[in-house]
Amino acid sequence: MADQGHWFNQQQINLFYEKALRETGNPFLAREAGQYAASPDAIGMMRQYVLGLVDPSTVYELIGKTTEKFVKSASYKSRKISPQKIEITVTPYPGVKEEPFQCQNRIGFMEAISLVFNSKPPKIEHTECMFTGGKCCRYIISWDMQISSIWKKIRNLMILLLIPLFTALLIVDAGFVTLPMIFLGLTALMLVMLIAENTEKRELKASAFNLKESSDQLAAQIEINYNITRTANEIGQTIANLTNKADVLSQAISIFEKRLDYDRGLILLVNEKRTLLSFAAGFGYNDRQLEYIQKAAFHLDNPNSKGVFVVSCKEKKPFLINDIKEIGNSLSRRSLAFAHQMGTQSFICCPIICDGKSIGVLAVDNLRSKRPLVQSDLSLLMGIASIIGISISNTDLLEARQRQFDSILQVLAASIDARDPLTAGHSEKVTDYAMGICEELNLSANYREMIRVASLLHDYGKIGVPDAILKKPGRLTQEEYEKVKTHAEKTQKILEQVNFEGIFSQVPEIAGSHHEKIDGSGYPNGLKGEEIPLGARIIAVADFFEAVTAKRHYRDPLPISYAFRLLEKGRGIHFDEKIVDAFVKFYDKQIKKAEMHFPKKVIPMKKVG
Repeated sequence: MADQGHWFNQQQINLFYEKALRETGNPFLAREAGQYAASPDAIGMMRQYVLGLVDPSTVYELIGKTTEKFVKSASYKSRKISPQKIEITVTPYPGVKEEPFQCQNRIGFMEAISLVFNSKPPKIEHTECMFTGGKCCRYIISWDMQISSIWKKIRNLMILLLIPLFTALLIVDAGFVTLPMIFLGLTALMLVMLIAENTEKRELKASAFNLKESSDQLAAQIEINYNITRTANEIGQTIANLTNKADVLSQAISIFEKRLDYDRGLILLVNEKRTLLSFAAGFGYNDRQLEYIQKAAFHLDNPNSKGVFVVSCKEKKPFLINDIKEIGNSLSRRSLAFAHQMGTQSFICCPIICDGKSIGVLAVDNLRSKRPLVQSDLSLLMGIASIIGISISNTDLLEARQRQFDSILQVLAASIDARDPLTAGHSEKVTDYAMGICEELNLSANYREMIRVASLLHDYGKIGVPDAILKKPGRLTQEEYEKVKTHAEKTQKILEQVNFEGIFSQVPEIAGSHHEKIDGSGYPNGLKGEEIPLGARIIAVADFFEAVTAKRHYRDPLPISYAFRLLEKGRGIHFDEKIVDAFVKFYDKQIKKAEMHFPKKVIPMKKVG
């Protein structure tokens, strides 16, 4: 609606009016909306155009030619009846069906034209109406003459009377017309001319002031709209790819502090049970105030709670308070104590709403600048609060989706481990080792997440290997070993049937390649060196170490020191050297952490290499 170049169709206008009428319950809304055009707050293109025509008579006279710039539903024709009276007819274009409220809106706007110029409301006679059987809407508009026009008429009459009067007197009796009489007549004429000129100047000055005031407010509104758009755009761009609520709040409040002219601000969010509002993010508070806010909780489930934050959240209602004393009687002792502790005098509080549900509140105030808070501040914050609400809601959905995804992964991984209690937990341990290697290699968060998923599912192909082979207590025959080796290829083929997208698109290939070896002696495809995906090389080291240090049907777990010797022996042959080094560093850190927590129970293992 702020876009002056955008046009609405009749259906949209009807829906908007019906909704506005329900919300306000005001049957005179349409006419009052037309009259609003006279208000200094009405700083749109129409008011600018009207002010540019200097006087109301010019506006009424040209209304037939100018309305096509503002209205595309009907044609307007104007006919001048007298200097202060004009007839305007409005006829809808073919195919357009206007509604009665639009007639009332027109009357309100025609009344407003005179008010824009600080004149009295005009008299409007609605002699014919299309909604009561007429072919068109016909309006007879009459208005009081401007004071300057009255004086101009007096001036003109005096000029027309004095010259013939003096001429006639000179002809009849030249001695009767004396110099003082001529001087007196000219003085009176000059005085009337001076009054007319000064009155016209005052009227023009008032019109120019109105134009300047409206232009200044328009410039201010443009600045507000720019700030809203820029802040909204920056918040949207910054948090679009964030999936964590804390990151979203941190980034949003940072932009909020940088872009907008407020000393302090905070965001309170509703808990899962919708019983409390508690601090989530803020700026501008000192350490003592911040500690106080973080400990505070605003109860939504207490019917006696009547603090502004609670009311704003529960009733989805914004507040603009420039003097907290104004609402002091309506606040509880606790709310007053909170305001006193914060040093709050004036503030704005807006509900954060998404999908019709209030999920928190956004509040700001000014202490140092003492700048008064106005309605435009409230409009700005309501716009930004909605963006924050949508962003928070999106992160909640993403987090819920992630939890669901993780639970499915855990079930899939556990379904393989459940076939053999002896190897239960193998996939989780391999994943922990793989994540440690990723941390040492400083890999991106997205890549680590992909490796995490691939690690959990790396043995899923074993679902196609018979229990008699997987649980065989002795050594496998060559034929049995070949069947076991098929699990890598089966893993890839099974996972390729899952719709892995984005960062997870490599999961099937990486999970299916964790038995490839640097020298090309691995399986299933005999890949060499860099041909093996990095993720597969990471899982290979993690899987090997976990397997040899765990009990199996055909052997007891190998000592940690021996497992490290085997890793060292396989460096550059079976395993990527930098990944072996990364794993050793990670494991060494884990040993040191364990020593710090359990110094008497842990005996460090000697590592080779």
